[in-house]
Amino acid sequence: MKYRAEIDGLRALAVVPVILFHAGFDLFSGGFVGVDVFFVISGYLITTLLISDIEKNKFSLINFYERRARRILPALFFVMLACVPFAWFLMVPSQMEDFSQSLIAVSLFASNFLFWSESDYFAPAAEEKPLLHTWSLAVEEQYYFLFPIFLLLTWRYGKNRVFWLIAFLSLASLALSEWSWRNSPVANFYLAPTRVWELLAGSMSAFIVQKAGINKNNTLSLIGLFAILLTIFLYDKNTPFPSLYALPTVVGVVLIILFADKHTAVAKLLSTRVIVGIGLISYSAYLWHQPLFAFARIHAQESPSPTYMLILSAVSMGLAVLSWKFIETPFRDRALVSKKMVLYITPVFLFFPLSLGLVGHANNGFEGSLLNANQRGLLDTAINSPKRDDCHASKRDYFGYDDACEYFEGELKVAVFGDSHTVELAYALAKELAPTQQRLKHLSFSNCIPSYGILIEGYDDCSNWTNDVISRVINEGSIETVVVSYRINEALFGGHEATFPTLPSNRSKQEREKIWRAYVDVLNALDENGKNVILVMQAPELKEPIERLIKRDQVSNGDLSGISKEWWLNRNQFVRTRISDIPKSIAIVDPTQLFCDETQCFAAKNGVAYYFDDDHMSIAGATVVAKRVVEKMGD
Repeated sequence: MKYRAEIDGLRALAVVPVILFHAGFDLFSGGFVGVDVFFVISGYLITTLLISDIEKNKFSLINFYERRARRILPALFFVMLACVPFAWFLMVPSQMEDFSQSLIAVSLFASNFLFWSESDYFAPAAEEKPLLHTWSLAVEEQYYFLFPIFLLLTWRYGKNRVFWLIAFLSLASLALSEWSWRNSPVANFYLAPTRVWELLAGSMSAFIVQKAGINKNNTLSLIGLFAILLTIFLYDKNTPFPSLYALPTVVGVVLIILFADKHTAVAKLLSTRVIVGIGLISYSAYLWHQPLFAFARIHAQESPSPTYMLILSAVSMGLAVLSWKFIETPFRDRALVSKKMVLYITPVFLFFPLSLGLVGHANNGFEGSLLNANQRGLLDTAINSPKRDDCHASKRDYFGYDDACEYFEGELKVAVFGDSHTVELAYALAKELAPTQQRLKHLSFSNCIPSYGILIEGYDDCSNWTNDVISRVINEGSIETVVVSYRINEALFGGHEATFPTLPSNRSKQEREKIWRAYVDVLNALDENGKNVILVMQAPELKEPIERLIKRDQVSNGDLSGISKEWWLNRNQFVRTRISDIPKSIAIVDPTQLFCDETQCFAAKNGVAYYFDDDHMSIAGATVVAKRVVEKMGD
């Protein structure tokens, strides 16, 4: 296959936006489309090689997989190995267990399945997964495994028919993606069936180039380049992806492949020495950047600064140069590494991280080694509700008033509702009320903004659920007391891990006022209909999960400081200054008064953890609050 420098230039156009997107630079809010650029390039290059070998009657699956092993495994194995000591020293057991699972999944070329089951790609927690980016390698590896077999089985029917069959499969995959982003967005992002149309677009490009060559067309190649750039700068994490929204990126790459002859302006630009150099090291750069960013975020108590992330971006490029020169290049040289050596070494590359991952998973993230006895004892108290999986609703598992859980025996007297911060409170309150024979109805919806009578944009499911639940609570005559609990700071400001004083600007002032008004309307609707309303304010947020605080502290006396009280009061200032908007007839329970002294707010007290992560109360913490709620009910 004739070398095309502009293809390496395209690789640079793919990897740089991805790195800067993961570094958190808003300018590159759509930088994740760089992965889609890689997919199209991979489809084009692999298909070009396959067609050439098949037509020359020299195709061999073993040789093909050997070439892929040379290209992918050495650098990947080295990066995985380099992650292990950092994971050991920086991660807490739950993270180490997740990391161990990712070692297993990457070794089996199935990390996209793992991350699909764990979290949304754009969720804050995903930023601390060192091997998150390997999901795209898994998709490509699955394509490498199946596509050559597909070509071998269908080639007998003629090249033209194979092309149109690929076109049909590509359209089917795109249609599936368009359906999936509406119905299963996380699976749509990670899994091969909704991604393969991008690789197949590259495959079709290979058929066209093989038949008609590369045509010179400055206009079309420029359109392709601008289409890619527009998606990099205009898209963001809220863009449904992949879907028809991915077409500009994919078509843009296809236009460059088909029409960026070496004499066109686009080819000349992409073929410049610096851009081609970045393209050559793009695979290693892609491998290195995410572990660097993830471990930096794990190590830092607060979000790393943009300057620091920019430095790490440069470091990833430096490491990429080294691994390209001393790992990638030697392993591609058949004079240095024979085919037999590759066949012997490949099982080692796969077996070692697989074994390490299995041991880590079996030992609960090496909990016994990473924490001392006091730390493990305190961590054992940081547990969530046993009813969280079964009774907490979300967009995935939507169930309303009639399907909601009720605890325990007796007459239905109390309802507790809100977002995910209600779950442990509902269970703890029910336990406190059990002796009084008052049954409690648990109503919670994940990531739900309080609203009544209005729709909050982007939260339609939540708004509809809230309206339905409140109406049913009002009409349920036996319910006398309603306890309301939301993480209102996140609703008002957006951003899950905000750090004062740099609050995220996800919401405009007008949006914040609308959300606050809706919050008050929820309380008014219940109050005006004769319910005894108790509002539980948001518990103080920690700057990092309690598991990390426990690992940083020796936990000798059972108390664990979380944050300064001043920090939390400043963080919660918007709410504190508007408390007067809440009707005087509504009782208020403020966990700040229970979790904080004059100077600090505690993450744990007397050997009991008040949280199970950075902001959700544990059963123990919720019990402290529930006791105060019962006092208010008595009043």
